[in-house]
Amino acid sequence: MTSEPPPPQVWPTLRARDARALIRFLVDAFGFEETVVYGEGDRVDHAQLSWPPGGGVMLGSAPVSGSEDPWAVTPGTFAAYVVTDDPDALFARAKAAGAPVVRELHETDYGSRDFAVRDPEGNLWSFGTYPGEPRKA
Repeated sequence: MTSEPPPPQVWPTLRARDARALIRFLVDAFGFEETVVYGEGDRVDHAQLSWPPGGGVMLGSAPVSGSEDPWAVTPGTFAAYVVTDDPDALFARAKAAGAPVVRELHETDYGSRDFAVRDPEGNLWSFGTYPGEPRKA
């Protein structure tokens, strides 16, 4: 019997000044899949973007300046490490989409092949082959 890993239970979240443009960028430049987007017009109340190998992020529009914000996350302050099995192709895709390169493709001393770029909102995205250490039984 093969057991499936549980669905993600921790969801990194971010806010955007232009959430719809950020969604398009994350799909086009990195390969996230648009799972659901709720909101009217330019506003995104909630969006889920899935990472094909597993997991994903949630995001929404930053509130209008001066309004109360119970989920105060400043656009452009998010950072994530995302596991990919083909960092070379993803790096080329991200560069072709205009992602500013923070760190070129490189080999790490712990055996990963990584790179880092920013999205149009200024968020930092690091991609690499390091999957993390296995959980203890």
